Amino acid sequence: MSEIEELLACNPGLIGVSTGYMVGARGDWPRLAAAAEVLSDDVVELSALSARELPGLVSFVEDIPQLPFRHVSVHGPSKGWHGSPQALADALAELPQSVEGIVMHPETLGDAHAFAALGSRLRLENMDTRKPDARTASELAGYFEALPAARFCFDIAHAQLHDPTMGLAHELLDAFADRLVEVHLSSIEPSGAHVPLRVEDAEAFMPVLTRCSGVPWVLEAPLPPR
Repeated sequence: MSEIEELLACNPGLIGVSTGYMVGARGDWPRLAAAAEVLSDDVVELSALSARELPGLVSFVEDIPQLPFRHVSVHGPSKGWHGSPQALADALAELPQSVEGIVMHPETLGDAHAFAALGSRLRLENMDTRKPDARTASELAGYFEALPAARFCFDIAHAQLHDPTMGLAHELLDAFADRLVEVHLSSIEPSGAHVPLRVEDAEAFMPVLTRCSGVPWVLEAPLPPR
């Protein structure tokens, strides 16, 4: 068993993919869902990173309320939204309850309180080195104070980019393990681009991710070929 296979074996039945890396099919939700199901019918994150993708995604999940995945989350827009925070929160609230979680970049929320009605479906993600906020436990704490029902989406590659010793990763889990409901998993470039998981990163991540079993892990890049 390879290091990557050993890592993934720590969380059986709870691993899937984000459609965000499937750039060739961006916005074609039936095609994206079908491609994700080929890889895993356990977990999927339907990713509308651009605001223009959100209306089509909402329509898709409303038309097909029973998707073939055991765990479904949506990644909301991180760019391109020109309306108010309340209007975005209202648009996300239209997603049916079959969508368990809605992942958002905290620093893009504007008025965090506008998203309170999403309750525990809202998942706040720790950010990478390109972002001005929501990178550390202390920076995230303010968002969770404003949104006490919100849950935590832990992006391990973002934490590694800040601190290759993985100390920050452990600090984030120390602070928010009781809110943890999703993990983003990949390797990452200095530019912040998510890339297929490398063997050396699988080894570095293992002590951290053993703390994260039992919640969905979402691959943000394809697995490397065997």
